[in-house]
Amino acid sequence: MTKKSEDGTSRRDFLKLAGTTAPVAAVALAAGANSAEASPVDPTSEKMQDTAHTRAYLDSARF
Repeated sequence: MTKKSEDGTSRRDFLKLAGTTAPVAAVALAAGANSAEASPVDPTSEKMQDTAHTRAYLDSARF
């Protein structure tokens, strides 16, 4: 149990680092995703529109 790898890092050190960087990455990702505005609605288009409603739905359906 007290064995360290040859480069001086252990599994525990990796888990400490992963535990601190995961929340930081999640906050950075969430901050970048909400910065873009929805485009104006084009009533002549047959495609799905990029509106605040569709973005809210897609955000709520995300796992």
